[in-house]
Amino acid sequence: MPEVYLSRAGFEKLRKDLDELKKERTRLSEEIGEAASQGDLRENFGYHAAKARQADVLRRIAEIEQKLLSARLFDELDIPKGEVRIGTRVTLEEVPSKETYEWALVGADEADADDGKISVHAPLSQGLLGHKAGETVKVELPRGPSTYKILKVERL
Repeated sequence: MPEVYLSRAGFEKLRKDLDELKKERTRLSEEIGEAASQGDLRENFGYHAAKARQADVLRRIAEIEQKLLSARLFDELDIPKGEVRIGTRVTLEEVPSKETYEWALVGADEADADDGKISVHAPLSQGLLGHKAGETVKVELPRGPSTYKILKVERL
């Protein structure tokens, strides 16, 4: 699995989610055992529903464990000062409207536009990566090209 880039908070959230899923796995095992004791499994809806949920939980556990194993934390990255990279917060001014925006560039797992976090794979991020504070950059977005002046870049 390729490296997964996370903030320390994102890493801790995944660990917490993993702990909860492991508790759910134990609970489902007990539920499956109870349902199996009810007799004929062919028409035992409770048994089949619990088995389906168990499969989903096991898949999620494996997925999160793999992400945690391949995780790289932003604070461990060598990010050149003032350069737009994953793990940075960038303040932009749209040209010519002069509207300002602030975005944190994060991995896909932590992206949440409502919270000001965009995936490093998003078109805006892709257009900004490698540029520095003070530069003006033309970015191809789904709605068409936009031009931004990079006002500030700081580590998360």
